[in-house]
Amino acid sequence: MGAKLLCLFLASALTAYYIYTPLPEDIEEPWKVMLVTAGFRAVGHLAEVADQLGLMHYMEALMLITSAEYVAPTSDENVTVMDTEFSNVAVRLYLPRKASDGLRRAVVYFHGGGWCVGQAGMKGYDYLTRQTSHRLNAVVVSVNYRLAPQHHFPVQFEDVYSVTKFFLQSSVLSQYGVDPDRVCVAGDSAGGNLAAAVAQQLLEDSEVKTKLKVQALIYPALQALDLNLPSYRQNENKPILPKLLMVKFWSEYFTSDLSLREAMASNRHVPLESSHLFQFVNWSNLLPEELKKDHVYTSPTYGSPELARKYPGFLDLRAAPLLASDAQLRGLPLTYLLTCEHDVLWDDGVMYARRLQAAGVPIVHDHAKDAFHGVMMFVLSPVNLAVGHRLLNRYIEWLNENL
Repeated sequence: MGAKLLCLFLASALTAYYIYTPLPEDIEEPWKVMLVTAGFRAVGHLAEVADQLGLMHYMEALMLITSAEYVAPTSDENVTVMDTEFSNVAVRLYLPRKASDGLRRAVVYFHGGGWCVGQAGMKGYDYLTRQTSHRLNAVVVSVNYRLAPQHHFPVQFEDVYSVTKFFLQSSVLSQYGVDPDRVCVAGDSAGGNLAAAVAQQLLEDSEVKTKLKVQALIYPALQALDLNLPSYRQNENKPILPKLLMVKFWSEYFTSDLSLREAMASNRHVPLESSHLFQFVNWSNLLPEELKKDHVYTSPTYGSPELARKYPGFLDLRAAPLLASDAQLRGLPLTYLLTCEHDVLWDDGVMYARRLQAAGVPIVHDHAKDAFHGVMMFVLSPVNLAVGHRLLNRYIEWLNENL
């Protein structure tokens, strides 16, 4: 009996230790967030074990979450939903059933997942895009771009750009009854990165006559030069997206070569000949004083030029929109940019917001002090967070007022 009690006690202590995660005081519903964090941590550990044993790639193991969360395209009384292809790229299309007095609005949406996991058919994304279509009476195109490790940069960008460019053709907009003056690109996390890159690229594309009205960037990743920003430091182990996982996502976006991941983890991946690019991510100049806190800016430590020659993607504007010059930012559409306090990507968003403002781009920067990365995906049972609903509603309401 004593041995059984001891085993029960040890098992209970281990479970409590695994689930309990110190959280900031302003996080609502902390036990729900702890359970979410424990679940993600468990999947991450299992993925690491599977990778070490050679059973499957780390990112492929993480895709098990995506598979478990998948929902088939199901129409309801408000929206017709179907899986199809635009320009040979898989998309999930949402068509509102409510009558419209005139042409409809449209949103082209790119899901998050570090360019390696996720899909338009995940429950959280299906809910977000379905709600967007219904509440805005808008056509929504949610893009299932190809993922790493099977496909590396620039495939992900090329997929979403191809879909956007196809959709913006006057004949396609007319087919779906879309107003060419009321189109938005949007995305969260890696999808926010892709949305920002697409909006920039469209300015340079003389073949595209339709201009975006707005872009919506939800806690976007915008640069891979400096992975030791203050937000990376102070949120290193915060829920959902710890620093090490973000480094894995960034490196895997470009290659499965572990040498790049190791260099990024130590922030020694940028070669000296690319030093001029640091002006665009110099947080000592771009962050407001209250965000710098007690962090001290140090000059970059440069890495071997060989990595940048082999995998130049992390220096490419299509992967790092924050590297665009002021001239390349001018002309971008009205922007909604959401950042979260407890997120390693917070500073990316702040720096981009300030640079857009300086370039004369109209922007609304919405900062959530009580939120963490990916929070808008946690709006369905069994993890239904009030803060997720609040931010999702703010995003849709902003679109309703501005698109």
